[in-house]
Amino acid sequence: MLTTTSVGSTTHEPLRLMAIHAHPDDESSKGAATMAKYVQEGVQVMVVSCTGGERGDVLNAAAQELVDQLGIHEVRQREMAEAAHILGVQHEWLGFMDSGFTEGEPLPEDAFALVPLEVSVPPLVKLIRKFRPQVVTTYDENGGYPHPDHIQTHVITIAAIQDAADPHAHPDLGPAHVVQKVYYNQQFHKARVVALHELLVAQKIESPYVEWLENWEDKPEDAARVTTSVECARFFPIRDAALKAHATQIEPDGRWFVVSTELQQQAWPTEEFQLASSLVATTLPESDLFAGLR
Repeated sequence: MLTTTSVGSTTHEPLRLMAIHAHPDDESSKGAATMAKYVQEGVQVMVVSCTGGERGDVLNAAAQELVDQLGIHEVRQREMAEAAHILGVQHEWLGFMDSGFTEGEPLPEDAFALVPLEVSVPPLVKLIRKFRPQVVTTYDENGGYPHPDHIQTHVITIAAIQDAADPHAHPDLGPAHVVQKVYYNQQFHKARVVALHELLVAQKIESPYVEWLENWEDKPEDAARVTTSVECARFFPIRDAALKAHATQIEPDGRWFVVSTELQQQAWPTEEFQLASSLVATTLPESDLFAGLR
């Protein structure tokens, strides 16, 4: 078991990673291979899903019959359990309602994105204090993309990390715990897309990224976002299997799998993150989310 020792302490604790996501399936499309890698190394990994994805459309026609029989809530619960099993991670639900993503229309009254922070933050504080991760991953301030639940996940994660460290905040939710490092998922960045596109073109395979790259809006601040690249190509098959477990959201022959696993491993064998904060000394760029902790 991997361990880390706090300065001035003789207590060895297992390394723990908590990945906080908006919906079931997000954990399998953002940082999943990294999680699988750390699980194999002996790191304890927990995924937290803020909502149940209840308002997500069924994007795979083959899954519709089961949804009609059991309801979308039950099916997505089962899918998440299967994905967690494949990844080898622990999983917890925060229990909030998916906000949906209909641009230009008001959010439903029970939407996660509208829940006051005094309601949404404490359950996450409780989980952080119970699991006691040294490292937390989530989305940046833009949510990775502007889904209201992704943005709200960022907001409550940062608030919960701050409150979890404060012994005077929510004293009934367990002893205070200080998260040492916080990362934002940055897997969908331009350099990776360009590398995949160029490899396909070189091999005379039709690229699905042409229109995406043509419409890509370059932002100066994005260039500095990637600080940490974790080599995890060997775990891409586990990532893909976990993603396929979310059958309501993923077509096995859909856009996620246009580029073969082998070509992805060749073109871009890493997953990227942005180090948002660290209480331990580290040197950028990093190749390990636990740099400075072991």
